[in-house]
Amino acid sequence: MQRVPEPELMEEDLQARAYAEADFEEPHSNFIKLFEQNFPSASMAGFVLDLGCGPGDISIRFARAFPRCSVHGVDGSEAMLNYGRLALGQAADVQERVQLFQGLLPGLTLPRTRYDAVISNSLLHHLHDPQVMWRTIGEFATSATRVFIMDLIRPKSLDEARKLVETYAADEPALLQRDFFNSLLAAFEPAEIEEQLRHAGLKHLSLSVVSDRHAIIFGHDRRNRG
Repeated sequence: MQRVPEPELMEEDLQARAYAEADFEEPHSNFIKLFEQNFPSASMAGFVLDLGCGPGDISIRFARAFPRCSVHGVDGSEAMLNYGRLALGQAADVQERVQLFQGLLPGLTLPRTRYDAVISNSLLHHLHDPQVMWRTIGEFATSATRVFIMDLIRPKSLDEARKLVETYAADEPALLQRDFFNSLLAAFEPAEIEEQLRHAGLKHLSLSVVSDRHAIIFGHDRRNRG
């Protein structure tokens, strides 16, 4: 099935609210669990950059899971960030260690030039040019930076996409079901992601399909920085 790109930003308030109020407990908890499984050798500490943080749920969860970390979440949608700020206002335990910033890839301006980890959940499929993701990681990573990306993978057919929506979003609002369906069509196949990594000089990053709809890309950015 051919990829069908979707808008890069979720800028409508209703769209942002539906995403902020949706039940992402299972995939977001799994995001943290998989990070821990794939970087088991040392406890995580330092500064973390969360690309495409949306309403901030992953940023908050990450800060809670790793109390020695500070998280900088960045998103292009002010509507999403407004809900992230609301969520952060109710997360007193991590408020001092999570900051949210508005910014577009590429060309982010952030408080730090390098981070100890760069993470991202469900941003890659929104990008019309996926190399923007891999270049941005290179801008803020060192060879020691932990890189952990989770994203949707494109189903083989429209029928398979519809079944995934029925399985995982049947109880969600129609708007969220629509967006999930469109995101599945906009996602990349694993082979396409591997080609992106080769093109970016990131062949050493590992790719693993971890569910019927998700893949992770993880490792360290060891590109030659001259």
